[in-house]
Amino acid sequence: MARVLIPLAAGCEDIEAVTAIDILRRAGIEVITAGLAAGPVHASRGTVLLPDATLDDALHHDFDMVVLPGGMPGSEHLKNDARMIALLKRMAVAGKYVCAICAAPMALHAAGLLAGKHVTSFTALHDHLPGSTR
Repeated sequence: MARVLIPLAAGCEDIEAVTAIDILRRAGIEVITAGLAAGPVHASRGTVLLPDATLDDALHHDFDMVVLPGGMPGSEHLKNDARMIALLKRMAVAGKYVCAICAAPMALHAAGLLAGKHVTSFTALHDHLPGSTR
């Protein structure tokens, strides 16, 4: 069975996180949600999410895909987390899937994964993703 990691950062976009979790689980895919820190995660619209694990604990497992929910400041938190950047790089080297929604491609950019790639992102982010095409 495929295993997908969805990291949850404070300020993530509620619907992007919850919808990704729901759709993947309905498809029979094992989804692990992981908070960047221990405890509940307060999403951008006030929804309180209870991650399955901390990111530190989740990193002890292998994943077939990582899905990064967007939202602000959640995307900034993902981009600035060294553990996330290292994971994204490992996933890319291993040829595994990485998905970033809305503003979350900024984390892919920080990991150096967008050069020469076609990117769809939140419009205001376009100028902050040099080297990628839209």
